[in-house]
Amino acid sequence: MAKSETFEVEQNGLNVIPESERHGKPSGQFWPWAGSNISIFGISMAGWIFGFGLNFGQLTAASLIGIVFSFALVGIIALAGKRGSAPTMVISRAAFGLRGNALPSIVSYLLLVGWEIALVSLGVLASNTVMAKLGWSWGTDNFFGKLLAFVVLAGFTVLSGVWGFKLIMRIQRWITVAGIVLTVVFIALTLPSINLSSLNALQAGSTTTFIATVVYAATAFGLGWVNSGADYSRYLPRNASGKAIWGWTTFGASIAPIILVIYGFLLAASNADIAKNIGGDPIGALLVALPAGTEWFLLPFLLVVVIGFLGGAILDIYSSGLALLTMGVKLPRAAAAGIDGVLMVLGTIYFVFVASDFFWPFQAGLYILGTPIAAWTGVFIADLALRKKDYTDADLYTAKGRYGSVNWSGLGAMVVGTIVGLGFIVSPDTSLTWTSWEGYLFKALGATADNPGDWYYSNIGVFLALVIGFVGHFVAGRAGVRRQEK
Repeated sequence: MAKSETFEVEQNGLNVIPESERHGKPSGQFWPWAGSNISIFGISMAGWIFGFGLNFGQLTAASLIGIVFSFALVGIIALAGKRGSAPTMVISRAAFGLRGNALPSIVSYLLLVGWEIALVSLGVLASNTVMAKLGWSWGTDNFFGKLLAFVVLAGFTVLSGVWGFKLIMRIQRWITVAGIVLTVVFIALTLPSINLSSLNALQAGSTTTFIATVVYAATAFGLGWVNSGADYSRYLPRNASGKAIWGWTTFGASIAPIILVIYGFLLAASNADIAKNIGGDPIGALLVALPAGTEWFLLPFLLVVVIGFLGGAILDIYSSGLALLTMGVKLPRAAAAGIDGVLMVLGTIYFVFVASDFFWPFQAGLYILGTPIAAWTGVFIADLALRKKDYTDADLYTAKGRYGSVNWSGLGAMVVGTIVGLGFIVSPDTSLTWTSWEGYLFKALGATADNPGDWYYSNIGVFLALVIGFVGHFVAGRAGVRRQEK
């Protein structure tokens, strides 16, 4: 890729990528996925997972299963990018029909924009914490310092989303390298604070708690990216190795979270203040582990925090712009990304300058949007598994094509999976009145917050939605796919 091409605004939107523009190797998928997951926020996630109350072996095993499994789903969906040469939510029309695909497109859009807001908000809040440690305070409650961090993070995110694929691929390479270097330095500096004997105090948890931990790890990591899986692989040549695409996507996305989460468990077990404060201040709490005399690292730490959140937000805004277009909005791709940027800015302003709490609403939102997207994932992968041939490009863009207007098999499986799944998720924070409807199937079975039983807080509904989506469409959609491929 020539450097001059990097700064050209991408003209491709929902269209099939022309053969002349298909290039690269599967190994190139490592960079965008590693760059979007190298964030030190992975250590903060570990602090939250630590709160489930398992021993170190259980925490590690549950997190490995959740992270690798969820990102393996992203890798599978990346295969569709090579076979369909179009964005993820366009290829999704094969399983749902052109108009039936509106439902998953809306859910996908909400999830992506939600993650944009979350990542940029966390980046600004974390920057404010580090500035306080540095003694920087501009205005009441460092208003102007937070405003500066907000402008930088939001500005780079929107700029990247508008410019598109080539700039993102180059930026993500820089972010990955810088993130690795700075994160390694942070680990090296905080390593003396690790007390391995503290692991002996961790008690083993139940099987249901273990499953709940797997579900949370999968929802917090890979399930947030499944609806972007094909957005970057669609530029690869048609003869690229499918195994390599899956492998590099899964490896690139998983490797950093695995390392960061395991190290995060060690920090949380060794430092009671980290485990106690991680919910309210997910990044600032980690500064406790920095030993005296390392104040010089605060500025580099601020940099690693910013670029970590930036890497994820950039991929989100690019994919959310594509998802908006699949909903029928008639705009150039760059303009759609600009609209997403406006929504991201408004949401970030609320969480940074207005809201009093972030963690519990964020966690509740993960499960609520993660459930329908898990059902969609099951349908999408089942449809991909049923197909023996590549997608017919032209038919993805017309309701009169072989994929039709509404595919009731795919849509029905997603709806049923979502209804069942939402009935088996529960937010642990009862003060969130907007989540009081959750767990209606638990309540129908007699389980409540006062009498929860073993499974009440497991959020097993996310996994049930995935299974129902996959099995439902794999069974009911088999004949339809066979007819389409004749």
